[in-house]
Amino acid sequence: MSELTFKKELGRKIAVLGERELVMGYRLLGIDDTFTMSTDAAEVNKTLQRLMSSKEFGLIIASHSVRNALSEGLRESVEASIEPLVLFLPAFEGNIEEESISSLARRVLGISIQMGVE
Repeated sequence: MSELTFKKELGRKIAVLGERELVMGYRLLGIDDTFTMSTDAAEVNKTLQRLMSSKEFGLIIASHSVRNALSEGLRESVEASIEPLVLFLPAFEGNIEEESISSLARRVLGISIQMGVE
């Protein structure tokens, strides 16, 4: 679903918060609400809280580095949030922990996907 379709259907925008490389990629795709992550954990927490409470965004895409910088309470709140939906993407460098499609669907959508069952 394109950003225009997302905005039209839900009336909300998409925000991106993360490292420079992640933010630049989404800016090239036409998403204007991008925020380069600070190294200060308190500022990362404050920025994400501001984005979530603004009611302006339906989807917030953030890097795993953002997730790791969040306080435990905010992380639990973010991961339980449906509106806005916050998706964490793996970093481009280092050791990437992969999450299977089925476990991602179970965590984000609350549904179970069984592969190869007919």
